[in-house]
Amino acid sequence: MKFTKMHGLGNDFIIVDCRGGQVLPEKNVIGALTNRKTGIGCDQFIPLFAPEHKDADVFMRILNAPDASEAEACGNATRCVAQLIMNEKSADSCVIETVAGLLRCVREEGGLITVDMGAPRLNWDEIPLSKECDTLNLPLEGDPVGVNIGNPHCVYFVEDDVESFPVREKGPAIERDPLFPRRVNVEFCNVIDRKTIRMRVWERDTGETDACGSAACATAVAAIRRGLADRECCVILNGGRLDFHWREEDGHILMTGPAALVYEGETRLG
Repeated sequence: MKFTKMHGLGNDFIIVDCRGGQVLPEKNVIGALTNRKTGIGCDQFIPLFAPEHKDADVFMRILNAPDASEAEACGNATRCVAQLIMNEKSADSCVIETVAGLLRCVREEGGLITVDMGAPRLNWDEIPLSKECDTLNLPLEGDPVGVNIGNPHCVYFVEDDVESFPVREKGPAIERDPLFPRRVNVEFCNVIDRKTIRMRVWERDTGETDACGSAACATAVAAIRRGLADRECCVILNGGRLDFHWREEDGHILMTGPAALVYEGETRLG
């Protein structure tokens, strides 16, 4: 099986092109490939397929390590796949189809890539939550904000320094709180100023990662909704910086950041 290893701010992926008939490996094989000690190692396994929508260039699935559970959205993987497809097309734009919808991507100056992540979903049944409540002030200790960016997020603005905050202790319990029937990605952040937010993320099914694009989107949206940040701001993750613009005219949030090729390779299955 041929593959491409890429990362976005340290959030890393095994990308496999299945458009030519490559069969998607079984879940146990994906688990072995994503293992960092005995396999290639990654946060998510990304198979590419022929698109179903007429306007899309490729269909992307997102399978979490180690159990191949499926995620609906991943901003960092989207930028990586966008770079591959734009290079393949010799173009500066492309459209990536996901289970969460179509994501339009543009190459910017300096090699950065902007992804239109669409309009965030903010109603309780869109997150989704198990009961009706105000998503700007979820009924949980710590007063978090609920946001859906193609997948569910719970954003905490913490008073303690987020650098030393016990993310790995707090994250698992919140991920599985009964309020979230599909479980949830959990963000912990400090607002530095109206243009800058520092954030760490506990990803559903994966644990703490260096970066998560959809989590950074959710954090920016939550801060803007709370009146803590401007509609153009940046989020600093463990792996680096992502820039955001939540447009007023259509409600879409645009994410801009890097994508990097690590290496290309081939591995035997079984």
